[in-house]
Amino acid sequence: MQSVLNALRVLEEVATRQPIGVADLARSLELPKSSAQRALRTLHEAGWIRPAAGEVTRWVVTTKALQVGRRATGELSLRDVALPLMEELRRRIDETVHLTVPDGDKVVLIERLETSKPVRIILALGTQLPLHASANGKAVLAESSREVIDRHLGSGLEEFTGSTITDKEGLLAELAATRERGYATNGGEWRDDVSAVAAAVWDESGTPVASISVNMPTSRMTLEARAAYGALVSETARQVSVALGHPRQAAGGGPALGL
Repeated sequence: MQSVLNALRVLEEVATRQPIGVADLARSLELPKSSAQRALRTLHEAGWIRPAAGEVTRWVVTTKALQVGRRATGELSLRDVALPLMEELRRRIDETVHLTVPDGDKVVLIERLETSKPVRIILALGTQLPLHASANGKAVLAESSREVIDRHLGSGLEEFTGSTITDKEGLLAELAATRERGYATNGGEWRDDVSAVAAAVWDESGTPVASISVNMPTSRMTLEARAAYGALVSETARQVSVALGHPRQAAGGGPALGL
C-alpha cells in the first residue's frame, strides 16, 4: 500500500513541478531517493510519465492523465488539454505558439505563448486569420470535408500579399501537400513578415476543431526550421487530439526532431 501512495504522491509532484528529477522529488516529498526512483520507474512503465525532451534524468507527465481526467469529469476544455503540450513545445524551440479555432471562413486566435526572443510575432487574442492565407487556417481547411473546402473556394480567395494563394487549383494542391506532410505552412502569405507552420487538432469524431502553430518572423523561417518545427507541431497536435478522444495514433510529418 505504501508503494502505491508513494507513486501517487510522486505523480502529483511531477505534474506540479515538471520537468523534475529524482533528487528534487525525493527532497520535496521527504522520501528516500530509492523510493522516489522506484515510483518513477513504475509510473513510466504504466505510461503516466516520460522523460522530458532531451533530459533523460528529468520527468514530465504524459497525456494519459488528461485522458483519465476527461473521462472522470465528462469533458475537458480544449485550452486545458492544449496548454501543457503547447508550453512544452515552446520550451523546446523558444518560438511563439498559437492555438486557434475555426469560426466560419476564419480561424480565431484563442491562446498565445510567446517566445523570449526580442524579435517576435505579436497578435492579440481574438485576431481572425484567413483560412487560405495562414498556416492555422490551411491546417484546419485541409482536414475539413470537401463540401467545406468547395464552399470556401467559391467565396473567393482574397489576396493579402504577393505570396497569397489566390487560385483554386493552387490552393487545392497546397491542401493536398498539407495532408501528406502532416502540417501546413505559411511563408508571408497573410503578412510579409509573418511565417508559420501549423497542424490540425481533431476531436473524438475526427472533426478538426482547432490548430496549433509555431510562428516567427519570416527572416527566421529557414527551410530547415520549417521541416523541423513542422514535425514538432504535428506531434503536439496529435497528442492534443488523442487527449480529446481521437483514436489517431500515427503522427504526421515524420519523426519529431530533437531541437
